[in-house]
Amino acid sequence: MNETLVTVVGNVATEPETQVTATGVSVTRFRLATTTRRYDAERGAWTDGPTSFYTVRAWRALAGNIKESVCLGEPLVVQGRLRVRDEEVDGRRFVCAEIDAQSLGHDLSRGVARFTRANSNLPAPRPQSNAPAPPEPAAVP
Repeated sequence: MNETLVTVVGNVATEPETQVTATGVSVTRFRLATTTRRYDAERGAWTDGPTSFYTVRAWRALAGNIKESVCLGEPLVVQGRLRVRDEEVDGRRFVCAEIDAQSLGHDLSRGVARFTRANSNLPAPRPQSNAPAPPEPAAVP
């Protein structure tokens, strides 16, 4: 229960790749880049700060939906569990930040999207209409 949940807004930095584990579970992985913007009063302009990269992993149905919906460069909002690990490769140590995604979507402050329900077993939403409701059938005496 001591998991760190985060919400990160950024851009897809690598094409999402999907694999199937030995137990038959789908997992999709990609890198998410997020860059801070700061106002530089001295220059009177906005400047980019450092970029942070996160490895995002999603499992099962979310993995398949990401593979069908997300492309390189798109702006996303990712929510999930943060895991930070120390790694060593070829004698060099570095820190690796990973997010196990629980939910994910396009950042609609930067564009538009249309939602398509993926599971046909769920009930379809009721149609929205501005037309008046049909009249009730007349009672037969």
